[in-house]
Amino acid sequence: MDLYFSPLACSMATRVALYEAGQPANFLEVDPKTKQVRNDGTDFNKVNPLGLVPTLRTDDGVVLTENAAILQYVADQFPRAGIGTASNAERSKLHQWLCFIGTELHKGLFLPLLDKKAPPEAKTYALEKYVSRLDYVEDHLKGREYLLDHFSVADAYLVTVINWTMATPPIELSKWPALKAYYERLRARPSIAKAVAEEFELYKAEIARHKAAA
Repeated sequence: MDLYFSPLACSMATRVALYEAGQPANFLEVDPKTKQVRNDGTDFNKVNPLGLVPTLRTDDGVVLTENAAILQYVADQFPRAGIGTASNAERSKLHQWLCFIGTELHKGLFLPLLDKKAPPEAKTYALEKYVSRLDYVEDHLKGREYLLDHFSVADAYLVTVINWTMATPPIELSKWPALKAYYERLRARPSIAKAVAEEFELYKAEIARHKAAA
């Protein structure tokens, strides 16, 4: 399968999931500015007209978009990895967390803070309206190791999103000690440590390229 990604973007969650499953994939890096696939110079917009990562092309040639859908697909494809769920009730809980992370944290809180073009008022509004979602996660993680009763693709997504706090100074993780401990613990997990290290190097190379071209 082919995973179209950009370094340290939300697509990193799928890389983590694939590493957890021990499954090979073709990782195709998309330049977030030009939408060019760095591996072969092709136009990513021809794969996904929205130009958004992650995008996954399955071994059957089916193109999937949207992080939650892709993560669930990977979990379902490799059940022995244990990163999905078995029962219907737990599956709904997994969906709940994937949707929450995608809407309340990723899009609601972090996207305005990371958007260099967003006006200060938008960033202030995002903090005022959505920072309480971190309180919700904090309360849930007290006394828990993972979002569910085991590591799942929801954890891969949450760690990916919380990783962005290194670029969002208004959010200081020390205010949420259970979340901070969870993040630090999972950053040391082999699949996550490998994904972060690899994508951080790619991110630095990407920044250097754009500086050189400016």
